[in-house]
Amino acid sequence: MRLADGPQVECEIEVAAPPERVWRLVSDISTSARYSPELQWVEWLDGAEGPAVGACFVGRNSNAGLGEWQSVSRIAEFVEPLSFRWEVVREDDRNGEALTVWTYTLAPAADGSSTRLRHGMRIGPARGPLQEFVASAPEREERIVGGRLAQLRAGIEATLAGVKAEAEA
Repeated sequence: MRLADGPQVECEIEVAAPPERVWRLVSDISTSARYSPELQWVEWLDGAEGPAVGACFVGRNSNAGLGEWQSVSRIAEFVEPLSFRWEVVREDDRNGEALTVWTYTLAPAADGSSTRLRHGMRIGPARGPLQEFVASAPEREERIVGGRLAQLRAGIEATLAGVKAEAEA
């Protein structure tokens, strides 16, 4: 996979819990930090107290191979109890293009007893650290992008497993 291909990862899981319970978890930004191997901590910015379109939060991340960093995210879509999307943006340009786009999508079963939960991310369109790393070693682009997508997939799967366990408890 190359950056020009619009790299993305999406995973899904069936949760034996009603969508309202699953929604409460995925719309709480601290839930991902409890289960993600990379996202360690989150906090609302600018006086925001919860998710709403345009609200921003900061996250602290850690990865053995990439080090530690902070990212600022802006809520781009919030449709209770169906979809939650946020965009990682440059801290100095919160209205700019997304470095990455993250989503949760919920699909309730017909009887409301369970929920199909999808969680995914897409890289770009803004140029960020991954693009800069690829530019420094263009001959390794596919390996670099594939490796990062594998890390992100593992993190998404861990987060989904944590949400499922908590929702079903």
